[in-house]
Amino acid sequence: MEIPEVEYKPSPLILKPMEVPVRLLLGPGPSNPHPRVQRASGTQLVGHLHPEFYAIMDEIQAGLKYAFQTENSLTLAVDGSGHAAMEAAIVNVVEPGEKVLILENGIWGERAREIAERCGADVNSLVLPIGEVFTLPAIEEGLRVYHPRLLFACHGETSGGVAQPLEGIGELCASHGCLLLVDTVASLGGEPFLMDKWKVDIVYCGSQKVLGAPPGASPISFGPRARAKMVSRKTKVQSFYFDMNWLMKYWAVDGATRVYHHTASVSTFYGLRESLSLLAEQGLEASWSKHKRNAELLWEGLEKLGLELLVKDKSKRLHTVTAIKVPEDIKDWKELITYAMKTHCVEIAGGLGPSYGKIWRIGLLGYNSTPENVQKALAAMKDGLEHCRSLQQG
Repeated sequence: MEIPEVEYKPSPLILKPMEVPVRLLLGPGPSNPHPRVQRASGTQLVGHLHPEFYAIMDEIQAGLKYAFQTENSLTLAVDGSGHAAMEAAIVNVVEPGEKVLILENGIWGERAREIAERCGADVNSLVLPIGEVFTLPAIEEGLRVYHPRLLFACHGETSGGVAQPLEGIGELCASHGCLLLVDTVASLGGEPFLMDKWKVDIVYCGSQKVLGAPPGASPISFGPRARAKMVSRKTKVQSFYFDMNWLMKYWAVDGATRVYHHTASVSTFYGLRESLSLLAEQGLEASWSKHKRNAELLWEGLEKLGLELLVKDKSKRLHTVTAIKVPEDIKDWKELITYAMKTHCVEIAGGLGPSYGKIWRIGLLGYNSTPENVQKALAAMKDGLEHCRSLQQG
């Protein structure tokens, strides 16, 4: 047939060159990637079924086992943001009618509850205000009362800037016949995390926070008890895309023959691979120490500005994302964010979910966690506060 004439002409929007501003991303993520990660992400494409890409997948698995501190063979990355990994974790081990218990102290507990409900689970939550953490006695009581098959905990709850202590929870879950699922999207690499030692059954992360890769590839790992639960399923996994029975073949878990499942995000996986290499070169202990040191420097500077942090107990504060209470005299909290972006080219975020309108959040994630960036964040906050107050005074 002859080539027809198109009915609709291209918009001028898509005909102009793309413009992307230079910004220091000091929100809760994504973070600015290391130059090596930037270069890796732009490397020549290979096919997602080429042996060279399979080798990169193997390297990613090795890097993830180190980052998670696990020997689990079912350790890989799913295509998608942290939400994708959250959904993959839940849909693979939860069947309709099964009981799930959520430790809910911010938006990520809310999201986990939503996904579990969509799986047809019988979901209950232990709920705390943002910025607070759950104690072992409270968790044990929840396990005793609700008898869940799965317990969800968020290690780094960014909507409240709080780090949930994890030691001891795995043992409690095992003694109650329950799997422990942990969200480390904002904490992996920035807070101590030991999957095997702490008896965590399932963990997932995102690529764009401390790891500092572009968003879109999310690490996940399943331990032996979680895999046994998947094998004993009576129903199909609700999602084909996130079905580990397929993904473990594509990733050649336990020496399986590779089987095509989907087209992987090749360039995103390049970036993830390089970010894991950087973390391994630096060492987890050094990375944990760096994030703690720079967070404490930020906290000290914020308090000198007269600002109050949401989490009072320093030992419970997240080292990667700090939550700052909006002072009562600041009527338009968004104005500070706008001013910091426009004047300092620095991203500072507001609250999220239950903390919306109540806090500002500053992230020191991965490559961005430096003393120099702490000073840039403090300068943006200082000038932003002065700007907001001068506007209100007319």
